[in-house]
Amino acid sequence: MHRVIIQAGGLGTRLHPYTTVLPKPLVPVGDQPVLEIMVRQFVSCGLRRITVTLGHLGHLITAVIGNGERFGAEVDYVWEEEPRGTIGAVTLVDGLDAPFIVANGDLLTDFDYRSFLREHCASGAPLSVGTYHKKVQVSLGVFELDVGRRITGFREKPTLSLPCSMGIYAIDPSMLSYIPRDRNFGFDDLMAVCLERELPVRAHVFEGHWLDIGRPEDHAAATETFEAHRDRFLRPTESVHSVRARAAITPLQALGSPRRS
Repeated sequence: MHRVIIQAGGLGTRLHPYTTVLPKPLVPVGDQPVLEIMVRQFVSCGLRRITVTLGHLGHLITAVIGNGERFGAEVDYVWEEEPRGTIGAVTLVDGLDAPFIVANGDLLTDFDYRSFLREHCASGAPLSVGTYHKKVQVSLGVFELDVGRRITGFREKPTLSLPCSMGIYAIDPSMLSYIPRDRNFGFDDLMAVCLERELPVRAHVFEGHWLDIGRPEDHAAATETFEAHRDRFLRPTESVHSVRARAAITPLQALGSPRRS
């Protein structure tokens, strides 16, 4: 079974003061916590088996999400006794014997998790990364130099488009052997391992809506975007019975992916 791990154990310091009383994944976007939106999205993609990693104010997350039954999901939890980083907490989850998705718990996106996992499985790569071209405004004049340090071009306060990690990963179980179980280990550490060992990492380029709700201004933008495009983020309300019926098919049928030899 293909599983999902949602990372929800962080302190959310960039989103103070909201996160002094709520864990960041429970900060509301419109009328729903962002974590609830994510759980509903995974269920709509046929990914019902979800584990949430907990830390700061984690008891509030368990109270709100519960066992996931009302969303048509099967949700369980693991606790980070010490911060484990953006990847390290996956080692706390048992039974990861098929490619699985890891996602940060503070994302508002209309990302197609089903096609992401299907294409990851077909690629044969041990790691796929959701990638978004983020526009970054540079507040200075920028030179272009040749190998002799002669100025060959100039742009005044350009806007750059940079391929950035979305905080969404598809991981083959073979990668677990590279993740230490006894210390903090982030995605940057995992990428360093992959580059050093020349392990193939696949970029899954996404061009839809994506917001990382890390700062108060990001939260305001996410709320505005969600209210304006709610139907892009959530399917029309379905009964739990219909969700369960759709999810009763095998994971490979749900994903439409070929079996790997």
